[in-house]
Amino acid sequence: MKGERVAQLELLLHSHPEGLRRAEIARRLGVHRSTISRYVDELKDHVDIYEDNNLIKIRETENDTSNLDLSIYESLAFNMSAEVLAQNSEFQNPHLASGLRKIAMNMRSYAPKVSNNIIMLAEQIDKQVQQKKGNGQFNSVLEVLIDSWVSGRIVKITQKDGNETELAPYFIGFREDEENRRNPISVTGRLRHTQEIVTIDITTIVGATILDETYTIPDNLKPFKIPAKTTEYSSADTLSLKLKINESSALNVFRDLDHSPEKIEKYDGYQIVSFSVENSFMLTLKIIQCGPSVEILEPTSYRKKFCCLLKDILAVYESKA
Repeated sequence: MKGERVAQLELLLHSHPEGLRRAEIARRLGVHRSTISRYVDELKDHVDIYEDNNLIKIRETENDTSNLDLSIYESLAFNMSAEVLAQNSEFQNPHLASGLRKIAMNMRSYAPKVSNNIIMLAEQIDKQVQQKKGNGQFNSVLEVLIDSWVSGRIVKITQKDGNETELAPYFIGFREDEENRRNPISVTGRLRHTQEIVTIDITTIVGATILDETYTIPDNLKPFKIPAKTTEYSSADTLSLKLKINESSALNVFRDLDHSPEKIEKYDGYQIVSFSVENSFMLTLKIIQCGPSVEILEPTSYRKKFCCLLKDILAVYESKA
């Protein structure tokens, strides 16, 4: 089975029958030149490639590609749609260029002009990927999110502000933002330990790691609604709460409560989180839901009240044991 880079190398050589130098291949694939020889050797196991005057070339055969069942009108429509996508996407992706080359090669026999246009578009995207700062990190994060989504595993993300979130991705794509007149590529999903759905602009994510915990997307999933952002906090009955968070994702449980912005102090293996929150029975249920992942530090009066409640609950079960 060919790796991703080797498959991209094959597409590059198909779309450049005149051949490419190793340095140029390395630039287009975004890898060091020293690794190109290994990719070439791996590709030789699958297709007939050779080197002529320092140019790597591929010998085309009639059975190299199988045409897509697209009319010339559909082909041109795809060409124009791809141009719009390439021009309006904030961050260019090398996989877009790779995908365009695959389709272009299939069109070559019945729509050569459209095929050439799409290959040129893929070339433009390759250049933009190399020129734009931030593309590397963005695309790396995007790939991890896609892997998480496809494999159905929770992903832990870190944003520019230092906030860490553990998410079950439900959807990855464009989201309209009328205020900023832009269409950021976002990930929408459920916060771990909660039923809350959030949408996060991928440009704000600086790190992503897939966790060894699976999830499923519900069949009856409703359309996503992005909550309005609020900067002020007010409540008639509030509690100044200080918690010790032993598992960072447990903080997600409190996000659907009415509370002030959190003040977070990070230590080795845990966090101390302070915020003002509505003093309600729902708050108590949220803390119980977290189990040993959360400990109440202050106020002392609320901690004692919570302990008494736990003793009362335990007494009910012990009496029937």
